[in-house]
Amino acid sequence: MQNKPGTAKLVQYFGLTTGIILIISSIIGSGVYKKIAPMSLALESPELILLAWVLAGMVTLFGVLTVAEIAMLMPVSGGPFTYLRQIYGERTGYFYGWASFACIQSASTASISYVFAQSVNSIFPLPILGGAWETMSAFGIFTPFANLGVKLVAVALIVLLTAINYRGVKQGGQVSNVITVVVTISLLLIILLCLSMSGGSIAHLTQDAVSYPPPVLNESGGFFKLMFLAMLAAFWAYEGWMNIGFVGDEIKNAQQNIPKILIFGILIITTIYFLVNSTYLFVMPVDEMMAVAKQENTVAAVEVLRKFTGNGGAFAISLLIVITTAGCTNATILTAARVYYAMAREGLFFKHAAYVHPRFHTPSKALVMFATWSCILVFSGTFDQLTDMMVFSQFIFYGLVVAGVFILRRKMADVPRTYKTIGYPVVPVLFLLFCAGLLINTFMERPREAGMGLALIALGAPFYYLFKQKSK
Repeated sequence: MQNKPGTAKLVQYFGLTTGIILIISSIIGSGVYKKIAPMSLALESPELILLAWVLAGMVTLFGVLTVAEIAMLMPVSGGPFTYLRQIYGERTGYFYGWASFACIQSASTASISYVFAQSVNSIFPLPILGGAWETMSAFGIFTPFANLGVKLVAVALIVLLTAINYRGVKQGGQVSNVITVVVTISLLLIILLCLSMSGGSIAHLTQDAVSYPPPVLNESGGFFKLMFLAMLAAFWAYEGWMNIGFVGDEIKNAQQNIPKILIFGILIITTIYFLVNSTYLFVMPVDEMMAVAKQENTVAAVEVLRKFTGNGGAFAISLLIVITTAGCTNATILTAARVYYAMAREGLFFKHAAYVHPRFHTPSKALVMFATWSCILVFSGTFDQLTDMMVFSQFIFYGLVVAGVFILRRKMADVPRTYKTIGYPVVPVLFLLFCAGLLINTFMERPREAGMGLALIALGAPFYYLFKQKSK
């Protein structure tokens, strides 16, 4: 039975504490366990690796300090779709929403669930087809049958968590709350355990790789090229900070709470990431971390504990990663579908996405659409390909949203603001300069991933005109 528009509504579930928990669970996923390995391969220096993590946290905080003002002005479901639509007009808002569906939130969900499955594989080896199936490609780009066991488990996770969120925001929120508490405590225990290991050494934090410096460092602007690439990986670990805006209608006292949720959440996350990654390098020299990066289906955190605690420690950390990535996937599914719900209400997406389940009060059909496309993306590429494409695509719209604070200061000058951007206008300008550098560098150094992101965004153009015709 399909409800008539306006007969069923979203409910306000998230307060300040549950909102902070939601944003932490949206962000802490696979990056904190996995991304240090490819960063080591690029930088070959523990000091540069930690610098990349801190800089990525600072840039994210600059974005948060700015977007918090915009989110306070528009505390409704839809997040950046709503912001961009108000700032630049309907078409720009639409393209963000389409990109979120096509290559941002969907690729994020696919990537996190992929690491979930890789961690399951560390505990119980999953089957592969082997032989020519592993290298069989589509269009010379995709290898859908490679790592098939891992991909099928990733799909199963997406389907299960979508079913949970289908039945209610309370159920989805409770799952996030429990998992986030478990994960945060476990990460602190990992820090304490690794620092107490006899094999660890503070010297590892200053000991460069044998092959250091990387050849790129000798090129003009080489340091910035390498740092941008490393931060491209680190930003994956910070991805999800804008998700709180997707559930604006479901946050209590939204104008007061959204800025606090964003700022406190990112400060907590940045601190955790710096401590955890320092701990990995304390235990494992950068040369060994680079060797981990060259192996398929490996997770850096698992190999760190395996080195000193054997298979028992590897099993424990694999289990934690399973729990963490399940929680992050759940939070992404919970929040992302609200974008398509908000778009469909405006006639800018498939109309069924505006449906609110009369019993569960969730955007149930939007959830199903999002999960279906996320499952398809699981088969489209490797973990790092998906994350690089997603980060590149996301930063196009991050830059547009942050630039919007200057426009809204004029367009909505008379609207009372319970929060104003700290460090305005320097903070948003610095963020925008970084956005430009990241996008240019990614396009030059990762053309495949950047090209795929741009192609999927451009694919939204014919659909825009189709939706507009139908809405008329």
